[in-house]
Amino acid sequence: MKKEETETAAALDRDEAGGVAEPSDSAGIAGAAQRIQDLEAALAEQREARLRAAAEAENINRRAQKQVSEAYGRGQRQIARELLAAIDSLELGLDALDAASAADLAEGQRAVLRQLLKALGQFGVEAVEPQGQPFDPERHEAVGMQPSDAVEPQSVLSVMQKGYLMQGRLLRAARVVVCSGPPGSSPDAEEPASGEASGESA
Repeated sequence: MKKEETETAAALDRDEAGGVAEPSDSAGIAGAAQRIQDLEAALAEQREARLRAAAEAENINRRAQKQVSEAYGRGQRQIARELLAAIDSLELGLDALDAASAADLAEGQRAVLRQLLKALGQFGVEAVEPQGQPFDPERHEAVGMQPSDAVEPQSVLSVMQKGYLMQGRLLRAARVVVCSGPPGSSPDAEEPASGEASGESA
């Protein structure tokens, strides 16, 4: 009888042990599955956040391009309006050509020139006045050399065509004649450094 009780007790112990192990395994699997779901959800959120960020960056880029395009268009319209004023003055001068004196015509031309220079000045365009200055191949285009004692050798003797800067950058090089030295000096006078300027904007 004692032996049967011992066997029964051992069987109960095995059943209890089996009963504890099974729930423990199920809980572990369920926990792992939950962690996987959480990780997948976090990954989906990150992917969605990246897509939103990329879409927002694209929208910002499009807005910036639109603003640049609109600003460029406004600049063009402003230039056109300023030039129209000069055209109006020219047309008035032509209409009055028969009755105008030479002095009136000259003053009309000067007025139009002032209007054009004012219009260009509003956009940062300014003339380069290199008369008497040292030759600068970055801003000047040498079209010839002449002896003279009016200016220093390798300086601008005369300006054939004005140069212009736009907001500090070269728009058009000035075409100049460079002094080769005093009259009667050696014909092998030094040529202007680097020849001619390209005349293109830097």
